[in-house]
Amino acid sequence: MIKLINWSSIEFSLIVQRYVFERVAMVNMKLPQILPDVTKPARYTNGELNACRKNWDDVQVKMVLAFPDLYEIGMGNLGFKILYHIINQRTDCLAERAYMPWIDMQKKMKEESLMLTALESGQPLSDFDIIGFTLQYELSYSNIVKMLDLANIPRFSRERQEAAPLIIAGGPLAFNPEPIADFLDCIVLGDGEEVIHEVLDIIKDSKQERSAKDDILTKLSKVSGVYIPSFYRIEYYSTGEIQDIKPKFDYAAMPVLKRVVADLDQTEFPNKFVVPYLKIVHDRAVIEVMRGCTRGCRFCQAGMIYRPVRERSVDTLLSQAENLLNSTGYEDISLASLSTGDYTCVEKLVKELMKQHHGEGVSVSLPSLRVDTFSVNLAKEIQKFKKTGLTFAPEAGTQRLRDVINKNVKEADLYKAVRGAFAAGWHQIKLYFMIGLPTETKEDIDGIIVLAQNVLDIGKEYWQKGRKNPTVNVSISSFVPKSHTPFQWEAQERQEVLLEKQAYLRKRLRIPGITFRFHDVRLSYLEAIFARGDRRLSTALARAVDLGCQFDGWSECFSFNAWMEAFQEVGIDGDFYAYRVRKPDEFFPWEHLSCGVDRSFLLEERSKAVNEITTDDCRFSQCNNCAVCSDLSVCNCLQKGNNDET
Repeated sequence: MIKLINWSSIEFSLIVQRYVFERVAMVNMKLPQILPDVTKPARYTNGELNACRKNWDDVQVKMVLAFPDLYEIGMGNLGFKILYHIINQRTDCLAERAYMPWIDMQKKMKEESLMLTALESGQPLSDFDIIGFTLQYELSYSNIVKMLDLANIPRFSRERQEAAPLIIAGGPLAFNPEPIADFLDCIVLGDGEEVIHEVLDIIKDSKQERSAKDDILTKLSKVSGVYIPSFYRIEYYSTGEIQDIKPKFDYAAMPVLKRVVADLDQTEFPNKFVVPYLKIVHDRAVIEVMRGCTRGCRFCQAGMIYRPVRERSVDTLLSQAENLLNSTGYEDISLASLSTGDYTCVEKLVKELMKQHHGEGVSVSLPSLRVDTFSVNLAKEIQKFKKTGLTFAPEAGTQRLRDVINKNVKEADLYKAVRGAFAAGWHQIKLYFMIGLPTETKEDIDGIIVLAQNVLDIGKEYWQKGRKNPTVNVSISSFVPKSHTPFQWEAQERQEVLLEKQAYLRKRLRIPGITFRFHDVRLSYLEAIFARGDRRLSTALARAVDLGCQFDGWSECFSFNAWMEAFQEVGIDGDFYAYRVRKPDEFFPWEHLSCGVDRSFLLEERSKAVNEITTDDCRFSQCNNCAVCSDLSVCNCLQKGNNDET
């Protein structure tokens, strides 16, 4: 006969606290013994400048922000930094960080029977109320599953018990999370700043009320922008296409519409970043000058899902830059957005930054630039700082193909931009192109070669004795059709064709002064499968992790054969997702998840692409009826009048 123990809530709480304390103490004891045996131990040590460490027992809601890649990749993610700041501003909540440990660290963790823990406190991820994953890149999906394994948390949401943390996710891939939806409890669409407080408040109240998990999910499903995958039923045709997606309950939204921050100036932004002990990507002070893009490139998912355009004022950005430089010691400011050159006040902002930080050795860097928005004046201003790299993205080699993809830039724009850069003292230009775009021909591939050679020749015109020789770096990626874009109906080009094009370019770009880099077409194929995939892929994903797949974006870890074996074992045909042209009326796996852009607009843009007709940017011309502004009740918000040159 089993005797039932009637624990009081206080006794039970003390037992749990003791158990947690002992586990944390074990981690803190074993970690220093492990670190000498792993590469880059600073990935796991904590204690960085500006890290927030709260008393675990003083807060009601504990959330760990989990980035499914290495520390030095995740530490550069701006959205991660913003949420970390917002959550830790609350006195009733804490946010800690967790990253995917490298292979050698995983081996040591297994040997020492250690679970994945958060950096700040050393608490196991399984002890948090919420684990929030960033859905940034399709090839990180295997890492999400692996991180759950390392945390000793059941993979599938249906397998997890009541006491398990709530597994939520957000980010750009939230607009088609279906391949990984069975592993997640909750997904947030759109701007996280807009919804995070509502989620935290529900979890806080639910803990106090001791609500069951189903009740918590029901409350979350009623929050605008929150998607609960288990609340929807998917129906398929015998041919494999999706027949319908139906909510199981009346209160489950159909469709789920993203959340949008209307005024970036009034949105919380970190006044300090955590400063790492090792070199990370984007290791600088980053200020987000604007969010959204309405240029309308037909391949670009970000340009659709982040609409409308919202800009921050120059005064706000100057204040943010000042705070970050003072609190971190960084000497480089990055002006971040999808298209920084399109920021209405970019020249005024750069001039003011120069004026405020002249003589401090501070540099300003801009991400990939549109060739039609880079002016000689801007080049002259930036060159007063330390010269950082410049990347231009023509995307296609001919004007015909640029019209197809709606790039809306002319060849003359590119040459004008690079002349301005070389004249201002730059010696290295990076050009970014895609191959495999819809309607692409051999003439379009040859156009890449011509453009690269012409840019190098322009650089030679400005070469002077004593200066570095001009160089042009050509970077080639393969087109991947993405959800919520006019090209979501298109097929990806087959690997063998892409390989032929890469070989052709590599041979003809063997020119002194030009370097050529290209993306692994096998990675692009896997990316295309998951970019337009559905929930049936979850079984293949789980099996692939069992076969050792992780860090798929890292060439030294990627195992294409293991992925193909996983697909074969579970009966998945990758070509069905990657190489199949979709019918115009096909029901997509993401049909119930809305970024606000109307399907009819995307179909019209697809038709215009076939006919090589361009669409103007609605910021500077008439409305194109994409429906974002009407559906979200938020319109493009430009800082007109703040720029002397505007």
